[in-house]
Amino acid sequence: MDIPVFLITGFLESGKTSFINETIRDPEFASNDNTLIICCEEGIEEYNIKELASMRIYVEFVEDMEELNEQLLKKLNSKYKPKRILIEYNGTWPIEYIADLDLPKKWMLVQIITTADATTFLNYINNMGNLMVDSLSNADMIIFNRCTPETDKLAFRRKIKMINRQAQIIYESVDGEVGGEVEEELPFDINADTILIEDDDYGLWYMDAADNPRKYDNKVVCFKGMVYKNGKFPDGFFVPGRFAMTCCADDLAFVGFITKYSDAGQFKDKDWVKVTAKVRCEYNPAYKGEGPILYATSVVKDEEPEEKVVYFT
Repeated sequence: MDIPVFLITGFLESGKTSFINETIRDPEFASNDNTLIICCEEGIEEYNIKELASMRIYVEFVEDMEELNEQLLKKLNSKYKPKRILIEYNGTWPIEYIADLDLPKKWMLVQIITTADATTFLNYINNMGNLMVDSLSNADMIIFNRCTPETDKLAFRRKIKMINRQAQIIYESVDGEVGGEVEEELPFDINADTILIEDDDYGLWYMDAADNPRKYDNKVVCFKGMVYKNGKFPDGFFVPGRFAMTCCADDLAFVGFITKYSDAGQFKDKDWVKVTAKVRCEYNPAYKGEGPILYATSVVKDEEPEEKVVYFT
């Protein structure tokens, strides 16, 4: 039987230890089996070692990344014979390091959880985005703790979805109340005969359509985009899109959807075009599943927008 490993990461004082302390005391998590906590970063919150030992939960501390190696993990596995493992990972260590380790037999990394302090998140992501992207992009679940009524949850969601579309987002208030996804209020009419996407709204439309492709199935959209062609595209296909700022000025990504247009050959890379197209939700290998495929009825050259980079706000 596989032994589940839960990796909990995030910046210092983001709430990793608090999350683990709450989790191991949850009746749904409790069991009579040995549990091992490997703590790679000590913050303000601490573990009650004696109390946890009485619950058959054991804590080991690791100070240096190189110390967290295959030999240590095998030693701990032999010492405690755990049935589940929680690793409180240092937020400055690359996820790739532990992902590349040869884990003891039957150990299986089943979930990566990233915690974030809602009071500091936007400041950190805007100023130290490159350091945070590693843990955010690999997370299966992202927990924003210390949320207040003033917390801009939509701003958090937009930041996360451009880094990691698949992650589940949880919001936890200062009094411990937990909430899930928040609904995006869109600045365009989803029920219009033709959905007009203004230049400033392209990022929000892209994110919504990527997350909810069936919502746009058989809808007609009109927007401005820059032509991108890939040598692997068959004739008559291209991607009209925009460069988007995902977390910081140094981290730009081109975002757009596969588009079919019989006269696509007349356009070259970086041409700006106005596209009118019917959206169909279809399987495509590039999406690794279903996604929006645009069947253009009109593509005409257009002037580049005032602001070429889009933001998800």
